[in-house]
Amino acid sequence: MADIISGENKSPELIPGTTAMTQFGMLLELVKAPLIVPVLQFAVYVCLVMTVMLFVERVYMGVVIVLVRLFWKKPEERYKWQPIQKDMETGNLLFPNVLIQIPMFNEKEVYKISIGAACSLSWPTDRLVIQVLDDSTDHSIKEMIEKECQRWASKGVNIRYQIRENRAGYKAGALKEGLTHDYVKDCKYVTIFDADFRPEPDFLQRAIPFLEFNPKIALVQARWRFVNSNECLLTRMQEMSLDYHFTVEQEVGSATHAFFGFNGTSGVWRIAAINEAGGWKDRTTVEDMDLAVRAGLQGWKFLYLGDLQVKSELPSTFKAFCYQQHRWSCGPANLFRKMVLEIIRTKKVTVWKKVYVIYSFFLVRKIIAHMVTFFFFCVVLPLTILVPEVEVPPWGAICIPCMITILNSVGTPRSLHLLFYWILFENVMSFHRTKATIIGLLDAKRSNEWVVTEKLGDSIKNKKSKPKPTSTPTPKKFKINFGDRIHLTELGFAVFLSFIGCYDLMYGRRRYFVYIFLQVITFLIVGVGYVGTVVPSS
Repeated sequence: MADIISGENKSPELIPGTTAMTQFGMLLELVKAPLIVPVLQFAVYVCLVMTVMLFVERVYMGVVIVLVRLFWKKPEERYKWQPIQKDMETGNLLFPNVLIQIPMFNEKEVYKISIGAACSLSWPTDRLVIQVLDDSTDHSIKEMIEKECQRWASKGVNIRYQIRENRAGYKAGALKEGLTHDYVKDCKYVTIFDADFRPEPDFLQRAIPFLEFNPKIALVQARWRFVNSNECLLTRMQEMSLDYHFTVEQEVGSATHAFFGFNGTSGVWRIAAINEAGGWKDRTTVEDMDLAVRAGLQGWKFLYLGDLQVKSELPSTFKAFCYQQHRWSCGPANLFRKMVLEIIRTKKVTVWKKVYVIYSFFLVRKIIAHMVTFFFFCVVLPLTILVPEVEVPPWGAICIPCMITILNSVGTPRSLHLLFYWILFENVMSFHRTKATIIGLLDAKRSNEWVVTEKLGDSIKNKKSKPKPTSTPTPKKFKINFGDRIHLTELGFAVFLSFIGCYDLMYGRRRYFVYIFLQVITFLIVGVGYVGTVVPSS
């Protein structure tokens, strides 16, 4: 009775005079020691292990790339290579037949650029077939693309305009069907250019000899160069991430195992290797990586040419960028789920190459890299501020992440001054990538979602450069599309981190509030849609 009168052993909600916040605090104390602390401490250990795995991977690739740059011979010296030239007696017979495939889907802004670049390649016209694979659903755009093909055909270019009854298999289905036509049966190699890619005229002359004189090479991959990297801060952030991929990841894979993931465009394939690997498959949204892994397991070699560059366009709207990142994150995770046993069972490659593909290529780069960034720096580390009983060693929270960031920045030295903001932005995007990775691993509903990345070409530049009308224009109503501009998830994380930052400032001992508040600002910027290019209305 005394205990009841004094209030002891009462549940918090029954204690009179206590506020809701006080009751919440008392409930938190009740479950903290037996439940929250052990779970959070375990999460810290898991994140630290993943951080170390990512750090070791980055250091390994950094060491290899330095050795490659200092001591490795150039591709022309490591492989047989000589220019293919016209013979006085046989004419162009020394030039192998090459197929160019350009898959398109409602590419109103860029179709002329890509078709024109392909038709301008310096390769004998009688040994070159250009195939425009148009899956457009807009009939007016289809007519424009067809007329463009007819215009080049009238100039003597062997260009074919192909359409399908449906978009079955999306890009993989279009590429697969394109190889079935009778007029491509004599082609030995196939080159793929997405609709916004613009190869230089000598592209085939530099790439084809590697395949022609080295029968074990299945793929020659060129590097992407971005024509709109300076358009906005969003494109600068993308350039930093992709430059690391090309400068380090692709180069290391090519130099050490003659294997890397095909980037889906700006690559030349040996058609025999495609057929031996089982052809194009549409079981995931990364049909390019799927084909590359299957061809690699057959023992074929890949070659990356960092100095062979093809101009392309980065998505400059946040919506388009998110769709692209969903596909690029979900697809590899889904492919890993479907191929891991096949990789283990294959007998055509060495055990070391199997380990490289499973551990380095898939597990660390495609799964852990996304998850540790989001869970550690956006969830677990902030929560430890509320639970000071859980310790996070400084080497795991500060030292190793800083070194990983420095290693990631080597691909784009000109953007070093943006490095800190790039970290904050990558933390925001890690949420989308982690969600997509989990969807892919679980083979969930959106695992096969395919949204073609929107390409703007020179549309924004042209609209900005239009002369101002002399007459007074009719005022337009101000309208905000909240579905595209307001992102509730990012705003929710901003609120969550704001609370954490204020708590750390007032009561905490970790003093992470400076980082927390900067992360809040980044989440807010993204949350209100103030990132990327705002496409002007027509």
